[in-house]
Amino acid sequence: MPQQGRHRALTLNVLALALNMAAGAGAMAGEPADISLELNKLEPGDKGCRAYMVIENRAEFAFSAFKLDLVVFRPDGVIGKRFVLDLAPVKPRKRSVKIFSIDDTPCNRAGSILINEMAECRAESGAVEHCLDRLEVRSLSPVPFTK
Repeated sequence: MPQQGRHRALTLNVLALALNMAAGAGAMAGEPADISLELNKLEPGDKGCRAYMVIENRAEFAFSAFKLDLVVFRPDGVIGKRFVLDLAPVKPRKRSVKIFSIDDTPCNRAGSILINEMAECRAESGAVEHCLDRLEVRSLSPVPFTK
């Protein structure tokens, strides 16, 4: 086999190995998240924008404290508001809807919403480790919802 052919074969083998390793890591990490948060819809409210959050707790335990540090970015990307949202209690193996208000922010002034961090995440047995990593987030509204 000419030198160039061996080099190409080696490059393809290394690439195949890397892809297999990535696929294996994805399969291990591919288990469903403990909690799914869906920004379902936004609508005008009395104090600002009213938001509907669908929460699905797939865990076997309840969350007695579940506080999100949220940042609302305006459509131009500038931070418009930051606040802590308390979604607790979150029952085990339960899907529920929580409604909250983004005060002083009309819905058309919300360009995206970011979970900046978990302000508090606790079960009856104590603090829950790596809580943000346990979240899966999505948005059915026109406003992106990320972590």
